[in-house]
Amino acid sequence: QVQLVESGGGLVQAGGSLRVSCAASTRNFGRYIMSWFRQAPGKKREFVAAITWTDVDTKYTDSVQGRFTISRDNAKNTVTLQMNSLKPEDTAVYYCAARLGLDAKEVPGEYDYWGQGTQVTVSS
Repeated sequence: QVQLVESGGGLVQAGGSLRVSCAASTRNFGRYIMSWFRQAPGKKREFVAAITWTDVDTKYTDSVQGRFTISRDNAKNTVTLQMNSLKPEDTAVYYCAARLGLDAKEVPGEYDYWGQGTQVTVSS
């Protein structure tokens, strides 16, 4: 069983930056592929970014490419999403997710563990 706890987020003006982090309670954190998803009101949960066991392999949805950066610290069992040049359409609840496997999936159903979510609001 893996518990994921997000932190960070909040309210920021368009063009600003925020950082959300996720702490995982597992001895085998390095084995998990970690991802961030988000869900805006009335919309489906969508993939944002993923990182495999090392910082080398990352994946982003097109709308955040070049603005968001995902990273992980396997020694601290944490994964972080640095969000720059934020836009109002980035407003959503951001969720951390974990899965065992060889590649980063973009489908929520492929993930075994989820955090409770943290709100990110970008004002125009």
